[in-house]
Amino acid sequence: MRSMLKCIGAMSFCLLFSAMAHAASLRVSPTNLDMVAPGSAGVLTLTNEAKRPINVQIRVFRWTQTNGVERLEPTNDVVVSPPSTKLSGGKDYAIRVVRVTKKPVATEESYRVVVDELPDPTRKQAGTVTLVVRYSIPVFFRGEDASPPNVAWGIARSKGALVLTARNTGDRRLRLAEVQLSQGGQVLGTREGLVGYVLGGASMQWPIGTRKSVSSGRVGLKALSDAGPLNADVAISGR
Repeated sequence: MRSMLKCIGAMSFCLLFSAMAHAASLRVSPTNLDMVAPGSAGVLTLTNEAKRPINVQIRVFRWTQTNGVERLEPTNDVVVSPPSTKLSGGKDYAIRVVRVTKKPVATEESYRVVVDELPDPTRKQAGTVTLVVRYSIPVFFRGEDASPPNVAWGIARSKGALVLTARNTGDRRLRLAEVQLSQGGQVLGTREGLVGYVLGGASMQWPIGTRKSVSSGRVGLKALSDAGPLNADVAISGR
């Protein structure tokens, strides 16, 4: 399943090399689902922006993080309906995401719904590229009393790089984007766009720049989170 994670982000593309490309036609909205108990179902809208029909496959995986490593595993606790379909050109289609397990949501459960546009072998032509689109949509189910994220930040040196570490002792996840590390007015490293999530009760780490210009002391962290701008002074560990 780690090989799947390498392919999965907000959206990933697989290209068959050639001279021309057909434009991607599949769109999925919203970009995440967040359900609070007793709510147990949400809806994703799939849009086919092409004139021709396309085939799609929809799967759901349990999403966990252990020691800074993300994992996706098959689950029967949450299902999608339908699991596959053909989308007519220029049409929207509703996909239901339903938590079917009877076990109460104690804190926050994390899943990813993976939507793949399947290649059409009948349209393959010499001298063209078949463009296949994959979306990975975060889905969360949480209890009403789930505690907010409580993240302890750290900076580690690893193989010539600076690594931002995050340990979340809260129940709910934290979404991290637009990260900048600085020290003494000097920018040490940046990561634009979405960097990732640290799930409730989990830890994650991300490389953010090099260690060449880092001195002893603390590093300033600036970023955007679910709750808005994030600013912190972070200690450096390791040599």
